[in-house]
Amino acid sequence: MVPDIHIVFDCGDPDLLARFWMVALPGYDFPHGPPDGYATWEEWADANEIPEDQRNAGRTLVDKKGHRPDIFFLRVPEPKSTKNRVHLDVKAGGPDDGQRRARIEAVGAQLIAAGGSILRRVDDGRFWLVMQDPEGNEFCVN
Repeated sequence: MVPDIHIVFDCGDPDLLARFWMVALPGYDFPHGPPDGYATWEEWADANEIPEDQRNAGRTLVDKKGHRPDIFFLRVPEPKSTKNRVHLDVKAGGPDDGQRRARIEAVGAQLIAAGGSILRRVDDGRFWLVMQDPEGNEFCVN
């Protein structure tokens, strides 16, 4: 058997981070809606008397085409304190056809609108953005 992987983010607000990464990684979504008989997950949580402070303990994103690993967002009590040692690259640039930089900048603008921020633009012969998600996790758009 060949091991598979999941990507896991420790974070303060799993719902916020999951929704940001759905914008960053098109094709990812929540695995399913609320159980039958409930219009929302909040309605289901109310009916099952789940305390408010336990409702955002984690979120899962899945690739709806099933080709990429699942991504988990788990609430932890401590904030991020240093630069992450592993990061994701969002591959948005495509070929060097004169429009690559514009495509990267357009994705960067979408991610800023979703709560991200640009740390710096790097252009050392090949352009990319170093960004942060809403909780400060670094990633690149290239």
